[in-house]
Amino acid sequence: MKRLRRIRDLLIGRMDSALSDALLGQLAATKEGAWLAMAMIGGEVGRTGAHEQMRTIEHLGDEERRRLVEELRSALVTPIDREDLFRLSRSIDDVLDSLRDFVRESHLYQVPDQIRFTPLLDQVIVGIDALENAVRDLVSSPSAVVHDALEAKKTGGAIRRMYQYEISRIFSGELTANAMKERELVRRLEIVGIAISEAADAIADGAMKR
Repeated sequence: MKRLRRIRDLLIGRMDSALSDALLGQLAATKEGAWLAMAMIGGEVGRTGAHEQMRTIEHLGDEERRRLVEELRSALVTPIDREDLFRLSRSIDDVLDSLRDFVRESHLYQVPDQIRFTPLLDQVIVGIDALENAVRDLVSSPSAVVHDALEAKKTGGAIRRMYQYEISRIFSGELTANAMKERELVRRLEIVGIAISEAADAIADGAMKR
């Protein structure tokens, strides 16, 4: 019955939105994880509480990824190649996984001053917003997808540069235990930026093949 409804929708020119809905669900969970990390470094949420809440958020993201994989199996038409959709979903999952690791390691390391990570997390949220725009435009405005993807890619580059400045700052001082813990946390956010860039590449590659 579900397949018949999809055939009907395609015949009347309505794009199947189940795939984009699943991707947007993944991105919504990922953004929630980024805002939780922001609240944690700002002291609005305790580290232990953030660690526990992130488990729930990660589960939501995993459920949306599972839904996307199921939809891919039965989709008659996809907005971009299946391989690119899978790459995109995997990269979004990597963003959330790395945010989870950042929160977990913050909980374990107990670094005293975390507010300096705010600019990095700001860029993470900007990047997720750009990916959301790109996914929405897959259905509503395909010509805008590449522009949205480039905006996401720029944030990945910005995070990389911020990481380099933070590493320079850390290595210019005394390499205490806390300094090395800071390095690990900053590195975790750099990995988030890399995953955002990879997600941007996946959706841009898919859009260019259309």
